[in-house]
Amino acid sequence: MRVLLSLLLMLWSVNLFAAPKADLLPYWQDQLATDQRQIDHHQWQQLLDKYLVVQPQQTLFRYDAVTPADKQLLQNYINHLAKLDPRQYNRNVQFAYWVNLYNALTVQLIIDNYPLTSITKLGGFFNFGPWDQVIVTINNKSLSLNDIEHRILRPIWHDPRIHYAVNCASLGCPDLLPQVFDSQQLNNQLDAAASRFINSDKGVKISLKQTTLSSIYDWYSRDFGNQQALLQHINHYRTDNKINTNNLKYDYNWLLNQKL
Repeated sequence: MRVLLSLLLMLWSVNLFAAPKADLLPYWQDQLATDQRQIDHHQWQQLLDKYLVVQPQQTLFRYDAVTPADKQLLQNYINHLAKLDPRQYNRNVQFAYWVNLYNALTVQLIIDNYPLTSITKLGGFFNFGPWDQVIVTINNKSLSLNDIEHRILRPIWHDPRIHYAVNCASLGCPDLLPQVFDSQQLNNQLDAAASRFINSDKGVKISLKQTTLSSIYDWYSRDFGNQQALLQHINHYRTDNKINTNNLKYDYNWLLNQKL
């Protein structure tokens, strides 16, 4: 009976994290293509400079060290973005807006619920994490993290590098990067994020017997294409030890990306 219960719980947890499809919220697809105004993200940069610890294979956040004043600074930044209408900017400015907002909201979620061992502990017993929770209101539209990633970013930009940009506060996730996303440097930043992840063990780990890929490549296989397209994508960024199809498996570490 205990074994059966364990199997049922395992299947339940796997199904809970079935990756959402890219399903556009049409309201957010408008833009002003010729508009050259920028959005100020310096408050978010201040927090990254102060609390993000950059290591060769991993960036970690000092959630336990965030002061009350800096919690308010984070709230002020989120409030600033929430008062804007991103549809009134060009596509690159929009992309930086949504990614920086997503990452700031995720950090705020962890800070507000700290201490915890994993973001998956949030959201209640029947939820695998907080991603469907309404977390911000923009233009009187209530949005969750899943709305931002899967109903705005993915279906509008159709760029698999989005998965290297949004951070889920976990050790297995592509890093929370030390620089805010900048609308004038997006392509270089996304390439750098892809390279950092793919050349880390959490992205691609090669041993004599098998190659372990991040589960991101399994969950979002539609974004990366078939296996041949995926391997081409990965090998484009690998600096050495190109991979092939032999003995591939997937893994992911949901422990919190905290620096103690």
